[in-house]
Amino acid sequence: MADYDLAIIGGGLNGVSIARDAAGRGLRVILLEQDDLGSAASSASPRLVHGDLAMLERRGFFRVRAALAERDVWLRTAPHLVRPMRFVIPAHSDERPPWLLRAGLLLYDRLASRNDLPASATVDLTHHPIGVALQRPFGEAFAYSDCIVDDSRLVVLNAVDAASRGAAIRTGARCVRADRTDSWRLVAIDRGERRVITARALVNATGAWTGLIAENVLRLPPPRLALRKLSQIVVPKLFDGDNVYVFQNSDRRLIFASPYERDFTLIGTAGQLFKGDPAIVSVSVGEIAYLCHAASRYFRARVDPSDVVRTVAGANAVMDRDGKGLGRDGEMTFDAGRAKAPLLTILSGDVTTSRRRAETAVNKLVPFYPMSRRWTAKTPLPGGDFAWPRFDDEVDRAQARWRFLSESQARRLVAAYGTRIAAVLGDAQSRDDLGPRFGDELTGIEVRYLMTHEWARFADDVLWRRSKFGLTMPARDREALAQFMAA
Repeated sequence: MADYDLAIIGGGLNGVSIARDAAGRGLRVILLEQDDLGSAASSASPRLVHGDLAMLERRGFFRVRAALAERDVWLRTAPHLVRPMRFVIPAHSDERPPWLLRAGLLLYDRLASRNDLPASATVDLTHHPIGVALQRPFGEAFAYSDCIVDDSRLVVLNAVDAASRGAAIRTGARCVRADRTDSWRLVAIDRGERRVITARALVNATGAWTGLIAENVLRLPPPRLALRKLSQIVVPKLFDGDNVYVFQNSDRRLIFASPYERDFTLIGTAGQLFKGDPAIVSVSVGEIAYLCHAASRYFRARVDPSDVVRTVAGANAVMDRDGKGLGRDGEMTFDAGRAKAPLLTILSGDVTTSRRRAETAVNKLVPFYPMSRRWTAKTPLPGGDFAWPRFDDEVDRAQARWRFLSESQARRLVAAYGTRIAAVLGDAQSRDDLGPRFGDELTGIEVRYLMTHEWARFADDVLWRRSKFGLTMPARDREALAQFMAA
């Protein structure tokens, strides 16, 4: 008998979402990730949960409707991670005419399955706070509702939920060989130790490494793939207010500028095909200039490359169709037969549809296993068991219980952990009970929680994926954090 029903290689959003879905249906699951959860493209997404307004121009009406339905699912199941915001498109005289934008947003509203979020509206920028940060020529804009998400924590909390349902999550575990008969025999180097694992089915969810794993580990003909890179930049905060700007660039792409970690603005994305090692993907000088120029067409304050404090890039594999590298909505292939254990390969896809994509993937295994029905559309992620309009109430509740928390500290903790904040802070009565401090907010008690319950092993796991404290933490505190975790 095999050790597991399902083995998954890859701890990005696709991999952990499948692990969560399958474990919740009663399968014995193990996930192997050679680095940290979400350490590649899954932590370099545009951070949007949306219907993809630009898809309307390509007449992808059914895709938009399905994505908007998933947006509603995320608001119900991850209200701490998914944040509704108003998106604002300034009307530009050289770009799409205002009547076209207005018509597109009316259709966008109609395609939404629910009306919990405010409908689109026309905004007079000369008399509205949204116009303060923009150049004077812009007098009219169109506002609509969508959401942003903390992509790194979405990955981690999917893994936390999978583990709570019995899945084995192994980070620092690299699969080096896979032999296929009527089951799979995997050889992994698990934190320096050789380990043999058997499983009845296998998922290759390794993103940009999909082809390499197929060829070198599974020893199968690699699929015809291309790599697509997404690039973003982080600059000091360009505007006040709780909204996202959507800028029409001269090449008809939409560029987003969104609030990022209180004191910064995230601008992106620039996308293009990529050739090279996905482990060292980076934002090019040309891409930085492109994003700075796109933002400077609209913002009153000029954005220069010298303003960039961090770049964010990730590469993912897409099916290569005549060298065009399309397939942004995610793709999967499934292979099984007599004396051939099932193999599912899944790649690419955006954050919004990741839950549904995982559900579709696990459904392909239904003929091979007895399992319970699909369930993830109605079950909250860990900490998400409250209604999204009550986020501020959860912040007030946290401040009432831990009176030493400031409003901003409580808000950050609720946004990261939701109702599981008690598992982090416990019975602490004062700041002194939280242990050593690293920077202004990170404390020893939170780091211990992340190491014990969220697979954080190194300082970067905490600074860039479990949080974004790497943006502001002084070097001496980073070193102290690394020493604390090593001890």
